[in-house]
Amino acid sequence: MEEHDLSEQEESFADMFAQSEVERRHLSRGEKVEGVVVKITADCIFLDIGQKGEGVIERRELEDETGELPLVEGERLSAYFISSRNGEFRLSTRLAGGGSSLLEEAHAAGIPVEGRVEKEVKGGYEVRLSGQVRAFCPFSQIDLRRGAAPESWIGETLPFRISQYGEGGRNIVVSRRALLEEEQAQKREALRESLSVGETITGVVTSLQKFGVFVDIGGVEGLVPMSELAWGRIEDASEVVTLGAEVEVVVKSLDWEANRFSFSIRETLSDPWQTAASRFPSGTVCRSKVVRLAPFGAFVNLDEGIDGLLHISVLGQGKRINHPREVVQEGDTVEVMVDQVDSTQHRISLKLAAGELAAAEEAKSIADFSRQQGGSQEGFGTMAALFAKAQKKPGKNR
Repeated sequence: MEEHDLSEQEESFADMFAQSEVERRHLSRGEKVEGVVVKITADCIFLDIGQKGEGVIERRELEDETGELPLVEGERLSAYFISSRNGEFRLSTRLAGGGSSLLEEAHAAGIPVEGRVEKEVKGGYEVRLSGQVRAFCPFSQIDLRRGAAPESWIGETLPFRISQYGEGGRNIVVSRRALLEEEQAQKREALRESLSVGETITGVVTSLQKFGVFVDIGGVEGLVPMSELAWGRIEDASEVVTLGAEVEVVVKSLDWEANRFSFSIRETLSDPWQTAASRFPSGTVCRSKVVRLAPFGAFVNLDEGIDGLLHISVLGQGKRINHPREVVQEGDTVEVMVDQVDSTQHRISLKLAAGELAAAEEAKSIADFSRQQGGSQEGFGTMAALFAKAQKKPGKNR
């Protein structure tokens, strides 16, 4: 090996050693650290936190209600530094024991504490911390948003942050929301690095509004407008989703500065227009409902997400009408025939079916005759009677 290469290698080792010494700095009580799980035993979890010794967390802190550990060796984990002894660094994700002095330290260091929601009191909840220490949690601080019934939290054991510690521990106020907001902020930053427009991601419905629904994808909450809930026409968001439901959404737009995000549920569903031409070929007769009127015609719903147009010229049967409402109304059921299908432009042109044409012509004739007779329709009777009455008009050949 050349002398030049040896020199570069020595410099590299020196840099690595200097960096390791920086990483092995003094830890302050309550400081948040991150490490890799290197070993899991029946009682403890050992982490490599970049120090000369290993970090140790009691296993029971992370076990779920069934005693299972949702963690494996090699995963990364965040925790708070408590103390060091004999080369080991005691860590905790939250404090579950200790007296008032330890709670005061937890408040000063910002270390989460574990508490059981005992009962509902005026303005919030009484929370029992380690031993018999009582604390108060306002309603607004139990969750990110008000939604669940207040009594549903009674009996729950949850992590809290001590937001106020006074009178030697006799006046303690705690917040769970503060921890949730921190967690949400971390997830948001992770999403900002990885999330992109067009991506499909799973979220939870957090709110139903007249203009759409809000979906939380884990750190970011975005709006699914009514038009993006389904391919068909939706009057109420509850027709499609329910509060708390897990849904898949496609990311439509991301504005991190303005904190505005929009999603689509519709784009996760198959596009009905892809098969429209095969399901509604020219000549197909359908009996369907008029769903919308426009100055240029009436839209008729053929299937979910597929509307066809009866143009005003078709409705008028060659006679001039000023608006489709002169012939049909929203909610009417009409028999139509498919004329042309343009799946690319999402357009279907319709015409009235033969039976509907006859009925429309008859209704038009009655309306015309009624106008000629001064608007009265009394005693019209059958079409034969109408015809006979028309024949008796002055100027008609008898």
